[in-house]
Amino acid sequence: MHKMRKFSVKPQGRPNSDINVTPLVDVVLVLLIIFMVVTPLLEKMLRVRVPDAEQSEQQEVPPAAQLVVSLDSQGQIAINSEKVADAEFPEKLKRFLAARSPGDRLVFFTADDAAKYPRLVVALDGARQAGAEIMTMTTEPMAAAAAAAAAGAAPAPPQ
Repeated sequence: MHKMRKFSVKPQGRPNSDINVTPLVDVVLVLLIIFMVVTPLLEKMLRVRVPDAEQSEQQEVPPAAQLVVSLDSQGQIAINSEKVADAEFPEKLKRFLAARSPGDRLVFFTADDAAKYPRLVVALDGARQAGAEIMTMTTEPMAAAAAAAAAGAAPAPPQ
């Protein structure tokens, strides 16, 4: 026959108060790996050329011969102070840019602070479709350039 054995558990004394750091190290290493994998995915391939602080202070209003695309608070697009409908904006800008040599197809953009961002994106996309090679955003109103363009100092698009 089988004898019954009696098992008893004796307390070891006081509880162990040491911190087990192995799970902490495991979690930190997993987070490190996740961040190493996700970080390269966050980079966008958008080339932005930011002017130096010295250059931005020295730059003045561009000559009146430059193309200035402005966006007012209602979202109306204008080329050199001449209001243009959305549908004809790329074609009209293309005529202006066709008169310029490659490498000189520069377009200045100025937008009212109250203008909606999607409207600015429409203007930028239209300029890219029209063949603009360099697009520059201005942070201050270009009143002098707009006044000169309204006075007829800007060249007329070829017919």
